[in-house]
Amino acid sequence: MTTQRAAERTPFGFRVVTPLIASAVLNPVNSTLITVALVPIGQSFGAGPARTAWLISSLYLATAVAQPVVGLFVDRFGARRVLLTGAAVVIAAGLGGLLALSLPWLVGVRVVLGIGTCAGFPAAMAVVRTRADAAGSGVPSRVLSVLGMSSQTVMAIGPALAGALIGLFGWPAIFAVNIPLGMVALVSALLWVPRDERPARTGVPVDIAGIVLFAATLVVLLFFVMAPSVHELYLVAVTAVLAVAFAWRELRAGEPFIDLRVLAGNSALLLTYLRQALGLLIVYSMMYGYAQWLEAAHGFSESKAGLVMVPMSVIAMLASAASGRATGVRIRLVLAASALCGGSGLLFSISSATPFAALAGLAALFGLGQGLIGVTNQTALYGQVSADAVGTASGLFRTAQYLGAIAASTLIALCFGSHVTSAGLHRLAWSLAGVGVVLLAVTVTDRGLGAPAGAR
Repeated sequence: MTTQRAAERTPFGFRVVTPLIASAVLNPVNSTLITVALVPIGQSFGAGPARTAWLISSLYLATAVAQPVVGLFVDRFGARRVLLTGAAVVIAAGLGGLLALSLPWLVGVRVVLGIGTCAGFPAAMAVVRTRADAAGSGVPSRVLSVLGMSSQTVMAIGPALAGALIGLFGWPAIFAVNIPLGMVALVSALLWVPRDERPARTGVPVDIAGIVLFAATLVVLLFFVMAPSVHELYLVAVTAVLAVAFAWRELRAGEPFIDLRVLAGNSALLLTYLRQALGLLIVYSMMYGYAQWLEAAHGFSESKAGLVMVPMSVIAMLASAASGRATGVRIRLVLAASALCGGSGLLFSISSATPFAALAGLAALFGLGQGLIGVTNQTALYGQVSADAVGTASGLFRTAQYLGAIAASTLIALCFGSHVTSAGLHRLAWSLAGVGVVLLAVTVTDRGLGAPAGAR
């Protein structure tokens, strides 16, 4: 009884937060480990940037499709079950990555990783919201900051860790590291995440038809986005047909997978999704494109390229630590958009003669935007959805983020082509500056930004 009362007084203690962090960081750590591995993997299989870009796209394609589905499962079946299942899938993917049979095999492994790692974020958000409501308090800003900062921390060490692992054991080690990480997430969830209560909506059927149509629409669209050309325009028509079918289904379903009426009436939430997609398009384009350029064009080793990228994530980690407050949402988002827009412009001045300090300083500027935009948008989301829909809404939030990531990998492939050059980096810079201007305009003109309800 004493232990129970103590838990009630500390609804967000160490034992609660630890398994949430362990699960939530699995996706960002896999996002960054691959950054300095693309070149050596390409060399092993005789593949250029256009083909190795699938190692990026495959994870985000799988995550973008699976994320809202997993969020729905969190709302319906409980966060603990989802956390345990996700951790088991990540461990299996880590084992599969050790085989390294071919580039398509590794792309498949990244798909499995995308599905497994997408469990952490919506489940963590659901646990936080449930415990806050049970305690009769708002979601503490420190919890949002800790979750955001933990993701930024693993992103900070990801490039350097990947460089060290590749130097010691070769690039298959970036897949094998998922085995111990998945075990930590699995064991901590078993020990410390409370058993799921019987879901109140267990008897409500899952909208399988809606899920299938949503997935098909998104997959077809993303296949076009990842390799746009006149010859592939038929995919746009197929996407439109699937989208109409999906909307028709959801508007008539008693318990839709995504309630389009509610979503269409929540303009604040839609703008949050748009800001996240645009912001992360810039962040991931910088993260992946810059790292490849440092190795292939500037001549840095994997380890040295990883060190250049460390300031980006270190600054992002520090910025995210101050981004969970319910107040000042607008100013933080404007500052984030300005940093990403300005950094994109400065990227045009980079060349093979640019010294190490300047290269690292530019990465740090992007890190400021990265750290501010993710956690602040997440904070805004809490005031834009109800408690019983936070899992699905958080899943769609991550889907928006990964749509940006997929677009980033496509943009990198288009700008670099078959070889990574400084001219390609400058084409990427112009493109990102244009996206940054749009992001800044969307942020400045959004008059609905304010303090979200349910946070303190």
